Amino acid sequence: MQRRNVLIALAATAAAACRPAFAQDSKAPIRIVVGLAAGGTLDLVGRVLADKLRVSLGRPVVVENKLGAGQRVAMNEVRRAAPDGRTIFVGTTSPLTTYPHIYTKLDYDPVKDFTPIARVAQFDTAIATGPATNARDMKELIAWLRANKNAASYATPGAGTVPQFLGVAFGQAIGVDLTHVPYNGSTPALTDIVAGRVPVLVTSLSDITELHRAGKLRILGVANDQRSPVVPDVPTLKEAGIPLSFPNTVAIYGPANIPPQIVRELNEAAVQAVNARDVREKLAGYGIITAPSSPEQLAAIQAADLKLFGPLVKASGYVGQ
Repeated sequence: MQRRNVLIALAATAAAACRPAFAQDSKAPIRIVVGLAAGGTLDLVGRVLADKLRVSLGRPVVVENKLGAGQRVAMNEVRRAAPDGRTIFVGTTSPLTTYPHIYTKLDYDPVKDFTPIARVAQFDTAIATGPATNARDMKELIAWLRANKNAASYATPGAGTVPQFLGVAFGQAIGVDLTHVPYNGSTPALTDIVAGRVPVLVTSLSDITELHRAGKLRILGVANDQRSPVVPDVPTLKEAGIPLSFPNTVAIYGPANIPPQIVRELNEAAVQAVNARDVREKLAGYGIITAPSSPEQLAAIQAADLKLFGPLVKASGYVGQ
């Protein structure tokens, strides 16, 4: 009888181990923390994921927008959360790859304080020009910049952004010291590139796709290893002879020390979500390409980008406040 009770107990333990890690408290919601405003591109990604995760994980999923400090408020919200997988960050990896080089007093460790869960998507950064140069391709733009070094500048949506550091790398690659002209967001930068007040614009591809199609400006290169399906007529920078690739990674992270089983469950659910046809098509309409990964792959991407941005940030001279 005693042996039978032991066997029953062992079987129950094994069965519990096989159940999903979230199963014991299925009513507790998962919080997706997004560091930018509702209605924006990253908020869209968070809400699309939430809709799918509710079904695949069988539990409530809510999106919370925690604004401020370029996603750092959101990162700290997640950093302080319990490591149970119920609070996760969805956003770009900039707080973990560029900010450590920008801010001398960053209040989190980009590696030790977070658990990589999955890359879910990428969106491209592109280089464009307008009537200031009338360049039809990258070769003509480079020739113009070399011939007009006093006017050689590039606009971006803001200081300390990926577009700023792509501009630094672009200037290094072509041997021209480009002056950075940061704007407060993409809208005023778009106005000035179309008006011919700045010669070059470096920004997210989604910001300028419609203007490119309308002939108001010309996208000359996409900073990725492959052409974007959004503008397949535009070559990559590598095709144009500039050996640069700067895809923006959209990823899911949790606080440090989430149990591996929960990480696996979240990863599998996220990968399933972004592989769904309706999700791929919806995000593609915003210039976002789904690109799911394992936790290990995301960690490797983060490590490579952390190394990449160090010298670029230093060369830019930018120091965050």
